[in-house]
Amino acid sequence: MKKGSIIFIIIFVLIIGYKSFFFVVDVTEYAIITQLGKPKKTITEPGLYFRLPFIQNIIFFSKKLMEYDAPPSEILTKDKKALVVDNYCRWKIIEPLKFYLSFRDVRSALARIDDIIYSEMRIELGKHDLIDVVSKNRNEIMKNVTIASKLKAKDFGIEIVDIRIKRADLPPENEKAVYARMKAERERIAKQYRSEGYEEAQKIRAKTEKERTIILAEAYRKVQEIKGETDAKVIKIYADAFSQDPEFYDFLKKLEVYENSFDNKTKLFLSTNSEIYKMLKSLK
Repeated sequence: MKKGSIIFIIIFVLIIGYKSFFFVVDVTEYAIITQLGKPKKTITEPGLYFRLPFIQNIIFFSKKLMEYDAPPSEILTKDKKALVVDNYCRWKIIEPLKFYLSFRDVRSALARIDDIIYSEMRIELGKHDLIDVVSKNRNEIMKNVTIASKLKAKDFGIEIVDIRIKRADLPPENEKAVYARMKAERERIAKQYRSEGYEEAQKIRAKTEKERTIILAEAYRKVQEIKGETDAKVIKIYADAFSQDPEFYDFLKKLEVYENSFDNKTKLFLSTNSEIYKMLKSLK
């Protein structure tokens, strides 16, 4: 036999022997060594490990965080409304041996996770009305579901990290009735708001009208005060003028009377004894 063939056979035997006697565990994996179908050893740390070929087999499980997207399911709320819930969860294996003894593979584990989540979701949503689930308390509801599911899943070597609702819809046969009730409720609330707004507007108008009346009364009072003070000053001025020269004052007042009584078209027939005649005659 040629030397090259011998070397090839030796290398081939070494490769086969290496793969048969040794195996590598990645940092993202767990490994379980089974012997004749029974778990023999659990490996949680990465590295190179030895096994007995043909007698021992290696089963790997991921350490990574995995996501399970559950199919939509119908659940009843506290107010007896059917709700089609589409949820997902994030989970990981924390005890590989317990997980292996419970399920053997991930597919079986997903079926059990689905049962756990559906059960807890049905219990928790049964404590709340529809409006709480779709709007108000969804985060608190899912927090409670996550805690309860996590406790149950721990018995199988699984940690459920988080559960979330992607979508919550009404069954098609219930949508119209529920939407009609929601519309009526919104219209009732809108009517109440309009009524309260009208009442508040009336209060504001009454208050404004009262303030307007007070302002006008106060302004009128001040005008009358100013007018009275002005009249008093005018009377005083007249009185002072009269006291200084009564005849001249009397003369001016007569002129004012004549000025206001006559114009350039006025014709007078005067007696020679009248005051006007005497005054006009004196002006010549």
